[in-house]
Amino acid sequence: QVQLVESGGGSVQTGGSLRLSCAASGDIPSIYCMAWFRQQPGKEREGVAGICRESVADYASSVKGRFTISRDDSKNTLYLEMNNLKRDDSGMYYCALSTVIPRRTLGSDGYSVWGRGTQVTVSS
Repeated sequence: QVQLVESGGGSVQTGGSLRLSCAASGDIPSIYCMAWFRQQPGKEREGVAGICRESVADYASSVKGRFTISRDDSKNTLYLEMNNLKRDDSGMYYCALSTVIPRRTLGSDGYSVWGRGTQVTVSS
C-alpha cells in the first residue's frame, strides 16, 4: 500500500510563508494527479492546488498567485509553497493522489489515497 505523509505545517503571522511537503512511500502506483486540499472548522474540504501528469497546475482562485504546487518525482514528494499567507488560509492541509483521471483536478472525489494532514495556523 502507498502512504502519504505531510509535513511543514505550523503557525505563522499574516504575510508569512510556509512550505508543505508530502512524501509518498510504500507500493507507489502509477500516479496521475496529486493535489493539496484543506479543511477549516465547520467547512467542507476544498481543493487548493493540484497537478496532473502532462498538465499545468490548477489552483483555487483564493490562492492563485500566492501558492505554488510542485512535484519531485525522483523523491516521490509533492510540495506546496505558500506565500503571503492570510488568516483564511488556516486549516488542516491534506495531500492526495489519484491513479486515474479525476473529473476535476481539485475535486476530492477523484482522489483515492490521502495523507493524515498537517495543520497550518495563520494569525495576525
